[in-house]
Amino acid sequence: NYLKRSFKLSQSFPIRLEPHTSVCSPLCARVHSVHMAGAVSSTARALAKHALDPLSFPSGGPSMSNRFMLAPLTNCQSGEDGALSEDEFRWLTMRALGGHGATMTCAAHVQEIGKGFPGQLGIWSDAHLPGLTRLAAGIKKHNSVSIVQLHHAGMRSPKEVIGGRAPVGPSDDAKSGTRALTLEEVRQLRDDFISGAVRAQTAGFDGVELHAAHGYIICSFLSPLHNKRDDDYGPGPAMASVPSTSGAALEHRMRFLREVIQGVRAVTRPDFIVGVRVSAERFGMQLLDVVEITRRLVSEEPIDFVDVSAWDVYKKPTEEVVDKGDMRLLIEHFTGLPRGPRNIPIGVAGKISNVEDIAHCMKHGADFVSPGRASILQHDFPAKIAASVSSGEAFVQPMLPVTQEHLMKEGVSPVFATYLRNWPGFVKDGDERAKL
Repeated sequence: NYLKRSFKLSQSFPIRLEPHTSVCSPLCARVHSVHMAGAVSSTARALAKHALDPLSFPSGGPSMSNRFMLAPLTNCQSGEDGALSEDEFRWLTMRALGGHGATMTCAAHVQEIGKGFPGQLGIWSDAHLPGLTRLAAGIKKHNSVSIVQLHHAGMRSPKEVIGGRAPVGPSDDAKSGTRALTLEEVRQLRDDFISGAVRAQTAGFDGVELHAAHGYIICSFLSPLHNKRDDDYGPGPAMASVPSTSGAALEHRMRFLREVIQGVRAVTRPDFIVGVRVSAERFGMQLLDVVEITRRLVSEEPIDFVDVSAWDVYKKPTEEVVDKGDMRLLIEHFTGLPRGPRNIPIGVAGKISNVEDIAHCMKHGADFVSPGRASILQHDFPAKIAASVSSGEAFVQPMLPVTQEHLMKEGVSPVFATYLRNWPGFVKDGDERAKL
């Protein structure tokens, strides 16, 4: 019941669909096209080959051996107390073994009340350090950069997973029952994100990603829709008529994220990797806002990468842009940004399934890709892409829907498979074991 409710909650920010399409049709269509394809074109091979090149980070931390960064995927496989489980350890270390240049954990919550889903990995207590230490070593063993995504679900924390308490956010929200944080609580939350980064470093991880996307708490602070605070962390009523991208209004909303970034930098070693994930649109965010936030991050903050969650790397923006003649793809609004004095890499995520998709991302300016579903279907997705680019033979991904047996071979536990059933057309309906 929770998983069904969680899926419905995620749909409160609907994805625009073209007429006569289903939710999974863009991915399914491209996966099916791979099965129908012959050899990979020389153009696609040449472009995709760039994704096999190493990628270094401005901080001087360990370089990625290629440009495949595993997307941070909700999987519900760890303990209710946040302790790492054997299932989650196997799931992530198999992706490291499969050739991902960087392996990122699921969202790991930095406060107990920031939990967003059952079985979520925790990083809010020193009690989590033994599991995190084992996980960092297991990922790095396979020459994959190890990254923890730091998270707080904020207004998207379901009451049933946080002990019946009201979720918290920058401002009150009657629809979700969210309670506004006090100024003292905001500062404590900032410090808890910083403490999460310290735990990640102590455990041996190479870096962290700050989850500032998908309507979670950092995203809510950035949002003109959800942040109505009248202190230093919000625009206040005086900014009500000021455009959301204006310097003063946006600067107030960015303050929380900036203080977390600078706080992490102050207490971790110089080569510790610090990245940020942003939503390209939706979740109370406007495209031009997110583009400006990203521009300021890469030009002004001591970060190492920006990870843009686009949902589909082929789509155009859902909202109209100011320039009606601007025909760029959604991802191009980000990949076309100057990389700033530190040359910050910008990567993209969204239905990246084959060589042609990776070539498309590289052609349109991405510095790295963050595969999600493709890396669920095949733990060695990067290795298979590399073989296809080298040989010219078509890359073939399993036809959807897949069976429980297939998922188990790829390191997906029955609990994770149950969660994946919320993705229409992903797990075979007739496979009863996937319903357990």
